[in-house]
Amino acid sequence: MTGLKTSLRAGAMLAATIGAAAAQPLTVVELFTSQGCSSCPPANANLIKVKDQPGVLALSFNVTYWDYLGWKDTFGRKEFTDRQVTYEPPLGRDGPFTPQVVVNGSHDAVGAAPGEIQGLIANSGHPQGPELLLGPGKVSIGAGKAPGGGADIWLVRYNRGVVEVPVARGENTGRTLPHANVVHALTRLGSWNGDATTLPLPAASGGLATAVLVQAPRGGPILAAAAN
Repeated sequence: MTGLKTSLRAGAMLAATIGAAAAQPLTVVELFTSQGCSSCPPANANLIKVKDQPGVLALSFNVTYWDYLGWKDTFGRKEFTDRQVTYEPPLGRDGPFTPQVVVNGSHDAVGAAPGEIQGLIANSGHPQGPELLLGPGKVSIGAGKAPGGGADIWLVRYNRGVVEVPVARGENTGRTLPHANVVHALTRLGSWNGDATTLPLPAASGGLATAVLVQAPRGGPILAAAAN
């Protein structure tokens, strides 16, 4: 019996350790960038430097408003531009610009200077919202205090790693631009009102990774994040 109890105790400790790792709070770093912007490559490079940092979820959102300069961004989507535009009033900005880094939905900077993104991460800390766990085909959100009107639940599909894109026209003609953790899809799953809930997740396609964000509405702070 002693051996059995020891094994059970060890198994329980292992499960607790795995659960704690799965529930580790993440600092969310969003880079709004464009292949048609000559100021963006340094910010892209800075995001690459932090993408594998423990406790950091780094995401590249490619916007579309520079496409008129001659190069249509291969990853640009209107919903990514809309997300950036929604951030600007609460951040005290007059309008969108690139590059722009937003950390936890509440702090921002250009992000092109050496160490600028790392400084934002250090000063922003982790979101202090509900527990958020990703499982096979589902996401579970714990109980907690929700903002008035509830919080948005966002599903993010992204390509984990670095991809390089050769640019043939526009401000970056002839350059090959690296991108980190490029977002391919952003979908609002629903609302969180403070009660514990579990939502189904559609299967990811094309080998894309999954992240879920719980965020105050209208471009407010990110309350919780999880990624697989």
